[in-house]
Amino acid sequence: MIEERIESNELLDRLPPHLKQYIKAQNYEHYTPINQAVWRFVMRKNVDYLSKVAHGSYLDGLKQTGISINEIPSMYGMNRILKEIGWAAVAVDGFIPPNAFMEFQAYKVLVIASDIRQLENIEYTPAPDIIHEGAGHAPIIASPDYAEYLRRFGEIGAKAISSAHDMEMYEAVRTLSILKEADSVSEEKIAAAEKLVLELQHKEVPASEISLIRNLHWWTVEYGLVGSIENPKIYGAGLLSSIGESEWCMKDEVKKIPYSIDAAYQDFDITKPQPQLYVTPDFAYLQQVLEEFANTMAVRKGGWRGLDKLIKSNQLGTIEISTGLQVSGVFARMIQNEDNEVVYFETKGETALAYRETEVIGHGVSRHQNGFRSPLGKLKGINLAIENMGPRDLEAYSFYDGKPIEFEFESGIKVKGMNVTGIRNLKGELMLIQFTDCTVTYKNEVLFRPEDGDFDMAVGKEIISAFAGAADYLSFDLVKHELSTLGDVVAISEEEKELNTLYKEVRVLRQAQHDSYDFKAFIQHLSLLKQKYPNDWLLALEIYELTGASEILQYLQLLQKKRPEVKHLIESGLELIYKE
Repeated sequence: MIEERIESNELLDRLPPHLKQYIKAQNYEHYTPINQAVWRFVMRKNVDYLSKVAHGSYLDGLKQTGISINEIPSMYGMNRILKEIGWAAVAVDGFIPPNAFMEFQAYKVLVIASDIRQLENIEYTPAPDIIHEGAGHAPIIASPDYAEYLRRFGEIGAKAISSAHDMEMYEAVRTLSILKEADSVSEEKIAAAEKLVLELQHKEVPASEISLIRNLHWWTVEYGLVGSIENPKIYGAGLLSSIGESEWCMKDEVKKIPYSIDAAYQDFDITKPQPQLYVTPDFAYLQQVLEEFANTMAVRKGGWRGLDKLIKSNQLGTIEISTGLQVSGVFARMIQNEDNEVVYFETKGETALAYRETEVIGHGVSRHQNGFRSPLGKLKGINLAIENMGPRDLEAYSFYDGKPIEFEFESGIKVKGMNVTGIRNLKGELMLIQFTDCTVTYKNEVLFRPEDGDFDMAVGKEIISAFAGAADYLSFDLVKHELSTLGDVVAISEEEKELNTLYKEVRVLRQAQHDSYDFKAFIQHLSLLKQKYPNDWLLALEIYELTGASEILQYLQLLQKKRPEVKHLIESGLELIYKE
């Protein structure tokens, strides 16, 4: 049994609380002998085949990341070795929100769903599992170019703005993954969950940033090919971990397309083999396309479109204005001028202000519990933005601390109140002005009244950036995720216990590496299989691997006729045995 320990790792230590909430103990002792056999079968088959078609760094990466062909890896073992290449690994709770997944990557932490697919899903499962994550993602990050792409992708992807539909889709897929890999779940429940996922997939909604960048992730990190169109090699984890798709993808029926930013606009279906795949000439080119896509995002473009995306998302997001002041909250409203420029914005509920990703002292959610609102732009009749005013300009326009003031923006928004104080950025520019006894009006609408408290006005001409999440995550209590029971120990029947006992006995004998085996005991195992477990094929294959007994081969041949859906699995298992 692999020892289960927790080793301190500086990469894990610096993770913020909102990411740590998704981490789940691996509980290595929960893996059953059948789980171990599933891992071994997939890995033996994959390594045999992938040595011919995978990117050159794959096999080297298996060794570097401490992944064994014969037994499920422990987080401890992987972490210890990943540390040498500047990464870490954590077990997480199945599907996690897309932005959180990306952010883990930005911190150079590989997230691994520690549960493992069931025997009936041995070729492919839509749920993330340790075969997909550990045997798919981990080996390739041993390539420095690819590892940097993954980190940078996480950094950019974590800022991508999602839509309400995206969150619905995430919850539906997460529910389906839990149901599919759980024991004793009715077919009706699974069918209903699958129906919901399909309905959401086919719902026509405008593409959000997170959906577009998720497409890029899918066609590279999950299903990417590298090299030439004529001779591509596999590097995507979805292909590396699927014994079915890794073979299918190399066939001519699967169209190979040169990788470009167009991949962001190509949707995918997680329930079916992919009809086309993208081929990048090398890992460096992946970064080039990623930066090209990042230039289209609100995090770099800002403006009214960026703010509009945040309002429609109805989720925590941040805008940065031209003085560097960052406002984080759930955005609810904006007013635009005739040129579509944002001249006013509002958040609802808890809001925090930050500068350079650090909360501005005294401007956390306790001060801004009921939202934040502010005009933006230039003052009427003054060809100078407030942020660009020097001390003499401010004096000339009566911006005195402790003095009453009244002014109007070009947009028509009027502010009247007592100027209390201002906060400046590192350049010395005013970025926030505090007023008391303040009234803010626009046309016939009162936007702020004295009874609402102090009025904190953001200073800036325009919004230069908009992105998902908070500028300073410590400003908000984001620890709200409830761990699922996915991967937890489930009570199993006496029959299942007995079958696992048989798998364990065979595993122990194989590890003992005897020159001769007790054929009588194996034949008894075969007799039990025939009587009680007529659908199990993997144990019979493992017994044949050890004994080469003709009786077991005959039984396997009988199973191929009886269960045509697993015929190819038995055949490929026999091929591996004959090669060895």
